[in-house]
Amino acid sequence: MSPENIWFFGWSALLAAMLFIPVSKLVWTLSIRRQQRKLERKLDEAEIAGQLKRARLISLFLVVVFALLFNANIFGFPGAK
Repeated sequence: MSPENIWFFGWSALLAAMLFIPVSKLVWTLSIRRQQRKLERKLDEAEIAGQLKRARLISLFLVVVFALLFNANIFGFPGAK
């Protein structure tokens, strides 16, 4: 693996790791509020835990894709001339 690839994917992983917690909390909060509005009641602990798992999965996908696209835009995709 070339140093350019290590640099690109290293910075992408770092950016994704830094964004994961805030994005997962945002997705989780929006998801819980949407469910409460839809059901017209407070959610119980099991439902909240389920929404947290779902929010983490969604945010993992979002931050990885965002970090790769952001770094491709800033640094250029490795190997592309």
